[in-house]
Amino acid sequence: MSLFEGVLELADDHLVLGHRISEWCGHAPMLEEDLALPNMALDLIGTARSLYEYAGKLEGAGRDEDDLAYLRGEREYRNLLLCERPNEDFAHTVLRQLYFAAFMQPYWQAALKSSDEVIVGIAGKAVKEMAYHIRHAGEWVIRLGDGTEDSAQRMKNAVEALHLYTGELFEPGAETHALPDRTALQPTWEATIDRVFDDAMLSRPVVQYPQTGGRKGVHGEGLGHMLAVMQSVHRAHPGATW
Repeated sequence: MSLFEGVLELADDHLVLGHRISEWCGHAPMLEEDLALPNMALDLIGTARSLYEYAGKLEGAGRDEDDLAYLRGEREYRNLLLCERPNEDFAHTVLRQLYFAAFMQPYWQAALKSSDEVIVGIAGKAVKEMAYHIRHAGEWVIRLGDGTEDSAQRMKNAVEALHLYTGELFEPGAETHALPDRTALQPTWEATIDRVFDDAMLSRPVVQYPQTGGRKGVHGEGLGHMLAVMQSVHRAHPGATW
């Protein structure tokens, strides 16, 4: 796998998850979250923009960030299946964010030692944002998991539904010193999740049959619907500027 492909995978993760979280704008369960969730979405989409811009330069085919974000089909996306999972309820959303941020924070921390100056620059900003995302999502997982009978059950349902997708986080990536080794991050990720789960009265399940395929362009039904909405304006008005 080339550095271009590795950077493109990261960009797709951040854009797809950022769009998913942005769907909560105006629909969050309380005013504080109606501000926090779109801000986290903007963090992710901002990182995606930087990654797409760099991917376009690495590819050298004349495609810019908009081309890569809006003019590719579903099977060309290489995002994690976890990132494209639908919001379902609020418990699903905060758990999905915790799973992703608990992986990306140590990833960007490791990327600060990259041999690639552009990757180091992107990591320097993203690592701080991911630390906040872990704290924010983790607090909600604890609050819901150790809350009412209903909130605890919803959080358990979210763990059962989403943990199947976490194994894909640690699949080997680009064979280059510019990007961190994903497999080496699993112990750190598990330690973060266990720490939060202990306080949330949750158990980390053992997954017998993990769900994978996103890195090969094999996605769930929901991604196609999401891309149709996300890409509709750009495809209807190509080249338009705000």
